[in-house]
Amino acid sequence: MKKLFTLLLVFAATLATHAQFSKDTKYVSTSLSGLNLEYNRKGSFRMGLNTDVGYFVADALMLRGSASFKHYGKNADQVTLGAGVRYYFLQNGISLGTGLEYSHLSPNINDLRIPLEVGYTFYLNHYIAIEPAVYYKMSINDFADGSEVGFRIGLGYYF
Repeated sequence: MKKLFTLLLVFAATLATHAQFSKDTKYVSTSLSGLNLEYNRKGSFRMGLNTDVGYFVADALMLRGSASFKHYGKNADQVTLGAGVRYYFLQNGISLGTGLEYSHLSPNINDLRIPLEVGYTFYLNHYIAIEPAVYYKMSINDFADGSEVGFRIGLGYYF
């Protein structure tokens, strides 16, 4: 009896998870990033705020746009705009994302970067999820100093 109950519970959880990643679902997220965990730009406080919006064009495949603001201390701020795709593995909530983003770091450093991201979606209810992610943003203009590795944690809303 316990095995049957466990099997039914896993089956129900799989169906509920699939509903959030289905075609025509919309997505809005906000998250904190940086938090002094990046490997470059050492020696100054840094913290960022990210906002993402997305739309599932197919089951488990989302097109998304992103905007972020990051403060590095000592009058250095970074603004980033980007677009990309994210794929969700329906079995476990892990997602993989990539895209292209434009970054402006004050006073006058402009950069194109290719972000790569691995994240996890932990649902609090049918619509709201906690989403931690690890990212690598490869700089096209300055690979050594413009690329960054970091961690972000956010709150996503699927509707």
